[in-house]
Amino acid sequence: EKVEFLATAGKDVILVLLPVLDDFDRAVANNDQVDDAASLREGFKLIQTKLNQLLESKGLKAIETQHQPFDYELHEAIANLPVEDETLKGKVIDQVEKGYYLNDKVIRYAKVVVGQ
Repeated sequence: EKVEFLATAGKDVILVLLPVLDDFDRAVANNDQVDDAASLREGFKLIQTKLNQLLESKGLKAIETQHQPFDYELHEAIANLPVEDETLKGKVIDQVEKGYYLNDKVIRYAKVVVGQ
């Protein structure tokens, strides 16, 4: 039972994501038939929103970073840049890669640039 459980542990998440995969397949198939770039962007934004909502319903949440004080428990500093504004020193001034919580536990640190 334990081996079977481990083999299918991600099944519920995969089943929830399959409609998003279907949406991407349809969007890619229709790209050649659409000349309007605005409608393509809108379609992909809708798919992104759907994916974000599904992942949030499973407990995924992005870590807020912009202008937040640097916190080594949430952020990974990949660069320090000098800033003239004193209020930005020691704070995140740019995000290179989003970080995420899963059910309030950090599963990926945000890669950030910190003001110095």
